[in-house]
Parts: sequence; C-alpha cells; structure tokens
Amino acid sequence: MILGISWIRLKAMIAKEFIQMRRDRLTFALMIVLPFIQLILFGFAINTNPKHLPTAVINGDSSPLTRTFISALQNSEYFQIKYPNVTEKQAEDLIARGSVQFIVQFPLNFSRELIHGSKPNLLVIADATDPVATGNASSALNALANTVFNQELSRGLSYLIPGPAAFNLNVQQRYNPEALSQYNIVPGLMGVVLTMTMVMITGLAITRERERGTMESLLATPVKPIEVMIGKIIPYIMVGYIQQLLIIIAGVVIFDVPHEGSILLLLIATLPFIFANLSVGLTFSTIAKNQLQAVQMTFFFFLPSILLSGFMFPFHGMPVWAQIIGNCLPLTHFLNIVRGILLKGNGLSDFYNQLWPLFLFILVVMTIAVRRYKETLD
Repeated sequence: MILGISWIRLKAMIAKEFIQMRRDRLTFALMIVLPFIQLILFGFAINTNPKHLPTAVINGDSSPLTRTFISALQNSEYFQIKYPNVTEKQAEDLIARGSVQFIVQFPLNFSRELIHGSKPNLLVIADATDPVATGNASSALNALANTVFNQELSRGLSYLIPGPAAFNLNVQQRYNPEALSQYNIVPGLMGVVLTMTMVMITGLAITRERERGTMESLLATPVKPIEVMIGKIIPYIMVGYIQQLLIIIAGVVIFDVPHEGSILLLLIATLPFIFANLSVGLTFSTIAKNQLQAVQMTFFFFLPSILLSGFMFPFHGMPVWAQIIGNCLPLTHFLNIVRGILLKGNGLSDFYNQLWPLFLFILVVMTIAVRRYKETLD
C-alpha cells in the first residue's frame, strides 16, 4: 500500500469501469468512431485551395483562340467547364442558384479584335459569396491572361507578345465585391446555430422523459407516436424562429450584412430546415439510453454538418465523395438558400431545387423516428 492506496481496491475499480464501458456500447463506439471521422474529414475532405470549380461559358465568338483559352482554363485545374455554351440568361440563372462559381463571357468578334490589336474585353463573373473559393482561381486567371495566347500569337503575330496582355481581363466579384468574410460567415451562422440547438434540444426530449420517469405517463395516454413527435417539435420551431430573427437583426445592425431578398421568404424557407433538424434530434432521443448519449450523438451529427456543408470550407473544393455526403445534410442546402436570399436576392424559383432534398430528408428521418418511438414504448 502506497499513500494509503490499496492496489486491490484500485484494480477492482479499474475492472469495474471497463465493465461499465463495455456495457455502454454506444458511448464506446462514439469514442472510437468520432476521432476516425475527424481524421478522414480533415485529412481528405477539407481543402482551402479549391479546384475544379464549376464554370459556365458564354461563347459569342467560337474560334480556335477562344477554344484555346477554354482549354487553358481546364488545364489550370481551377476551373471545370460544366456548361460550355450557354446564353446570358442561362448563365445568370446558374450563378444565382449556385450551380456555377464562374461565368466566362467571350464577346462577339473577340478573335478579330485580338488579332488587330484592339485589346477586346474578356468578362469573367465570379460568385464571391465565398471569397475563399474564388481567390486563388481569380489569381490563376490573371496569370493566364499573360501567357495563354503566346503560342498562337507567335505564328505571324509575335508583335502582340512582348507588350501587356493582348486583351483586357475584366473580373467582376458578384454579390460580395469587397470580399468581406462576414457576408459569408454571418448568414451561415444562422444555419449552424439552428443545427446545433435544434438537434441537441430535441435529442434530450424523450431521454429526459425516460430518466424522469414521465414516460409511463405518456404510455397511459391515448396519444399516438406521431402526435407525440409533432407535439414535441412545434414549441421548438418557435424557439428556432426567435434565434433566426436575432441573428438577422445582429447581422444587419452589427455586421452590416446586406439583405437583398425577402426576409419573409427566408422565414418560410427556414421551416423545413428547422423541422429537419428537430426530426434528427427526436431520432437520436429514441436511440440514446440517457441524456449524455443524446448529446454525444448530437456532436456526431454536428461535426460533419459544419465541415461538409460549405460553412467553414468551400464546398466545391471538396472531393466528390465528400460533396455527396454533404448533399445529404440539411445544412448544405440551407446555406445555399440563406446566402442566396440575403446576398443575391433570390426568389423561390432560384432555390426550389434546394427545398426538395430537405423534404425528402424529413420524410426519411421522421419515419425512422416514429418506428423507433414505437419500439421504445414496447
């Protein structure tokens, strides 16, 4: 015995903790799985130098020179030409919906003016709602402007090479011309705060009932499982709206974040997002045996949401498998909605494609929650 410590008693306590850890399999699994997921996400999915950014081309002068420039964009690896020949209206719709990060527009007679030394204008429009996503790609554009046509111009047009670029590169930073990070972060925080609080609050709902012994009272009532689910969700919807209004007011008053679109439309579009997160919390509450496990599962859901949604890191800079997972998370679609309404002035027609994944998510998760709740009652 050293310092009054009995090694026999200490050995018994250690054995007891290992036995308790083995019985609490869910907590033990989260302790092992969560660090592994963090390693995968930070090691492979997170990229602060995004490449292969979706790009649309308005080609008013289909010629060998314009095709050379498009090939140079592809070879730089910063741009992925997903829409090689669209109209101005189509391009505007694509960038408003967030389907493309860049628009490259060749004017009429671009090649003719270039050959005659008239320095034609080449317009590039960047979606600067996320300044990190466009910064390095815009720098690559400036480098291309000085070198892309050197080989072609050397064939009898070498007099155009020694001077400055043979054309004027006009890059427009759309929606956030000053590249202010708060324009991207503050609207995104709306989704992050709602995700964390809504999932955690409802994740404790049924586990709290079970721990306090009030579950028996529910069992004695004729209330159906779906009625219990909805009854627990509706009060927290009101709490979520209060949180959202506080963030909107703070964003406008303190951070001077613009609100180009309709606030009422934003509030309406927020409802399925809040409902989606509340349904996740209810599902967790039917799985967890106690409130600690419910909180642990909340962070298990929150971590991928914040890392793979495009809140902290550019969404298009992640590998394909990470984008697929991100598209399954409600926060990814809500960020596109809230940034589109506040920064771009989007209407319903611009983000309806972000709504149906939320409704599908709600349907799947609520089905699981109701079935799990029935099993819990049994």
